[in-house]
Amino acid sequence: MTDIKDLSEIIASKGDDPLIMSTENLQPQEDVELERKLRELKFKQELRKDWILFIVRDVVIFPAAILFIFAISGYSLFTHIHG
Repeated sequence: MTDIKDLSEIIASKGDDPLIMSTENLQPQEDVELERKLRELKFKQELRKDWILFIVRDVVIFPAAILFIFAISGYSLFTHIHG
């Protein structure tokens, strides 16, 4: 952040009529930056949550349910054939 402040002071002091820089003008910029980082963090958390739900639901639960159904069907077929 100090690089941005120094650069803004250099830009403000250039020319015939130098601009007056105050820390009040930089505060909203820092708030905007923090807000952007917070949105990125929330997005990454949501993405991570979605991936975890996908892995648990589509990779673990559905195949386990299908295998369970096949096992019950096979057992039922086996008992009818030998019974």
